[in-house]
Amino acid sequence: MSASGPRLDEPNDTPPVRRSGKKLTGIAHLLAAGSYSLGGARRLLGEAAFRHELIAFGVAMVAFVIAGATLFQYVAMALLFLLMIAFEALNTAIEEIVDRVSPEISEMGRNAKDLGSLACLCLILANAGYAFYVVFLSHMLYGAAI
Repeated sequence: MSASGPRLDEPNDTPPVRRSGKKLTGIAHLLAAGSYSLGGARRLLGEAAFRHELIAFGVAMVAFVIAGATLFQYVAMALLFLLMIAFEALNTAIEEIVDRVSPEISEMGRNAKDLGSLACLCLILANAGYAFYVVFLSHMLYGAAI
């Protein structure tokens, strides 16, 4: 760590630190980490794209019920959706860091944001493709009753 703060290339494997500066351990560390995750979820709910993805997931779950999806198909969809949440959170973090570090428009900042957006698009397409397969294609291909 330099005098001006932590370097970005240093690993950060230190436990969360309470606002007073005291390092937390044990259950206090676990609770603090949980509260940070909850804060991230609250921040992500402020993103319109994430709210749209939540609505799409709800619609997909209703379609799964109507289509008579199997337990495996629900679990697979839930895992894909959790992966999309993780990527959306990382994309939002990238956007906030770029806006903080480089508030002016720069080629590197634009590339970073575009790449994060591409990662999210890939997972949106994976989620949509899987939902389409379960709701429509699996019944046509395998003749399952709707």
